[in-house]
Amino acid sequence: MDEREFMAAADAELARIETALEVASESGVADFDFEIRPGGVIEIEVAGGSKIILNRHGAAREIWLAAKSGGYHFRAEAGRWLDTRNGEELLAAVSRTLSEQAGVRVSL
Repeated sequence: MDEREFMAAADAELARIETALEVASESGVADFDFEIRPGGVIEIEVAGGSKIILNRHGAAREIWLAAKSGGYHFRAEAGRWLDTRNGEELLAAVSRTLSEQAGVRVSL
């Protein structure tokens, strides 16, 4: 995957996550806000001030997720973004870390 293909795939995945966050936020299940920042960054702030940061990392051709539980790297494989260590899908990891930090189950 060249850089242009990576950027298009990463931007599409981040847009999918943004849509899922909008739906979850409107449901009122958990108290969180999120912002889309320039350069392929999504910053999620949970009640109490903790944050989850998602960003595309062009040099590694990965999407990175930073949360209280740690840092995670995801690579595109067969149309899915999978954790490079344990194979967890990106959207599932965002749901898990958001649930952990919000203290309630959040399903994206």
